[in-house]
Amino acid sequence: MSIKTEEFLLNLGPQHPSTHGVFRIILTLDGETVVKAVPVPGYLHRGIEKLVESRTYQQVIPYTDRLDYLAGMLMNWGYVHAVEKLMDIEVPERAEYIRVIVGELQRIASHLVATGAYAADIGGLTGFIYTFRDREDIMDLFEMICGARLTPSYMRIGGVAADIPDGFIEKCRKFIDYLPAAIEEYNGLITGNEIFQARTKNVAILTPEQAIDMSLSGPVLRACGINHDLRKVRPYSIYERFDFEVPLGTKGDCFDRYYVRLLEMEQSAKIIRQALANIPEGPIKGKVSKVIKPAAGEAYAEIESSKGVMGTYVVSDGSTKPYRVHFRRPSFVNLGYLDEMLKGWKIADVIAILGSIDIVLGEVDA
Repeated sequence: MSIKTEEFLLNLGPQHPSTHGVFRIILTLDGETVVKAVPVPGYLHRGIEKLVESRTYQQVIPYTDRLDYLAGMLMNWGYVHAVEKLMDIEVPERAEYIRVIVGELQRIASHLVATGAYAADIGGLTGFIYTFRDREDIMDLFEMICGARLTPSYMRIGGVAADIPDGFIEKCRKFIDYLPAAIEEYNGLITGNEIFQARTKNVAILTPEQAIDMSLSGPVLRACGINHDLRKVRPYSIYERFDFEVPLGTKGDCFDRYYVRLLEMEQSAKIIRQALANIPEGPIKGKVSKVIKPAAGEAYAEIESSKGVMGTYVVSDGSTKPYRVHFRRPSFVNLGYLDEMLKGWKIADVIAILGSIDIVLGEVDA
């Protein structure tokens, strides 16, 4: 004789720490099993896309820091890349190398937060402390190059705001040389942990077909075994000059989504090492007028952010302010399949599944 149960609703968040304080999931539960999940974003919405319509093209840059505030350099890059495409601006080689260096440092910093926060979500606070310890070295490097740590506003249309300061290259090399030992430490503390593996392996498996159908990107897509990284498939900037691999998962489960990010840090370090060895002398900014006033038109450009494909669509009406700016935010798109991923799993698994996507609400709620 089966026991008849009654479904009930449970609000997970927005106060729950694993929902970042600004995200809610309305769960329909049968006992502890998820029957339906309705994600409710919007609590952090600041209207950035509307705000930038009343700012000049250069003034937009600080607003991009506030999208994925854990990958500010990459958000800067995505926006200026689109404006440069709109205006057909050539970026000097030295500036391109600097962009690659700080962009890959930012990717490592973002993945360090993802790794540590995920360990904390699963119940291992020590991993969180270790990864934030090492992230501080990257924040110190950013402070050296632009004076800021979290919101750099470093990129400029046509180049970067300032050249590499004395001591930066040596300090950067020191961090890159140290990183393999740190990753080995994470592997011993988190990756090889039996409890961590039990909570993540074979949980919320995504098939390649599902990932493609939902337009997923970044580590979430590559964890399914799909070899798609814009730095390889549609190289922008000078990425075609660097030798690096694209780490892939095999099952598309929570564990693969975590582990792909760990492997990507190694590849980012490999890119940085090559860039530091080959960076040329020269200007750091192209020939750009102080008053930027593109001809009427539109442009769309994409970069590979730490969370996936970050696209920027810019429309110009010929004035000094953009008529329209829209951001294709990878965290927002990757959340689109969350309800299907959660169905059939327990309440405790909800946290492991949400954490494996690695979202940032500033970007989701733009």
